[in-house]
Amino acid sequence: MKLDVTERAVACLKNEWGFEDGESIRVYVRYAGGGSEPYALGILKEKPGDDGAALRVEAGGMTFFVEERDQWYAEHRRVTIDAEGEELRFLVEE
Repeated sequence: MKLDVTERAVACLKNEWGFEDGESIRVYVRYAGGGSEPYALGILKEKPGDDGAALRVEAGGMTFFVEERDQWYAEHRRVTIDAEGEELRFLVEE
């Protein structure tokens, strides 16, 4: 799994969502409903747990991380967190 965070996403998180430098953001898998892709990604302002993080990326003064239990979703994919206006977007590529 590869995780990228764009400058637009950093700006959105800071300007629209109130995130600040030094904060940790967990990227996690959540159930989103039926259909061809029942899962989606979400974020939480949270520090890594005792188990640590399977993946950690620094962007815009913040730490983005994925816990071991959530890495299965994008194990062989590239995930980019981007933004369009006030909306975050998760782009998942094979």
